[in-house]
Order: sequence, then structure tokens, then C-alpha cells
Amino acid sequence: MDLSLQQLTQALSIRKQIGALEQRLSTLFGGSTSSAGGRRAGGRRSRRSRRPMSAATRAKLAAAARARWARRKGTTASAPSAAKAPRRRKGLTAAGRRKLSEAMKARWAARRRAGGGATAKKAPGKKRGLTAAGRRKLSEAMKARWAARRRAAGKK
Repeated sequence: MDLSLQQLTQALSIRKQIGALEQRLSTLFGGSTSSAGGRRAGGRRSRRSRRPMSAATRAKLAAAARARWARRKGTTASAPSAAKAPRRRKGLTAAGRRKLSEAMKARWAARRRAGGGATAKKAPGKKRGLTAAGRRKLSEAMKARWAARRRAAGKK
């Protein structure tokens, strides 16, 4: 099969057009069509080898990109992304806080009744807390650490 230079250039042109059309097709279908051994133009691997992204995540990324481009162009973001703002969750309502308070008070009262009142003492156990000497030692160690950090920050 002997091809002339003109035929080779024509074949090369057709091959480039096919590649461009395949790339356009893959962008339309989100990269589901694979060619050239699962690689895209530029030698990068296709995204199918990684974990697929959810539709919600893709929508968030697209909205963020649109907002970035809008800021860059000096216009406002598109209306659909602004209309779908997530609802903020708030803390306890006043009624819910009151219910919790009443429940805790009832629980404490029941514990006091069952335990013999507030005068009942705990069983003697190990004394907790720092001694004066321990507190002083800890204070000196922390001061030394802070001084070392200040010296290190001053050298930078």
C-alpha cells in the first residue's frame, strides 16, 4: 500500500478531526466514552479510574466555579445557585431548652431522693488536684516552653 504525501496529510487531518469529535462527545456524556486506552487529550487519565463524584457535589463545584467566574467578570452569580441556598440549622428553641431544664431538674431531684439527700458524701477516694509544688513545676515548664517559642519566632 503506497500512499502519497497528500493522502497521508489528508489521513492525518481526518484523524485529528475524529479525535476532536470524540473529545466533544466525551464531554457531552461526562467522559463515559473512552478512547486511546482510557486517556484524555494531553495524556491525562480519565476520571473514571477514581471514585465517582455525586451529583450534589458536582452541582456544588459547578456553582462555585460559576460564582468565581462571575466575580472575575464583575457580574453577579446566576439566579439558580442563589435560590438553592441551604437552610441554616439553629440551636435549641426556648421551649426545647425549658423541657431539657425541667427533665434535668426532675432527674437531679430523683437522684437526691434515692441517694439520701445532698448531705450524703462520696466514698473517700484518691485526692485529686495539683499540689502547690506540682502547680509551680507545671508553671515553670510552661513558661520555659513559651520562652522557647518566642525565641524561635524571633529567629525567623
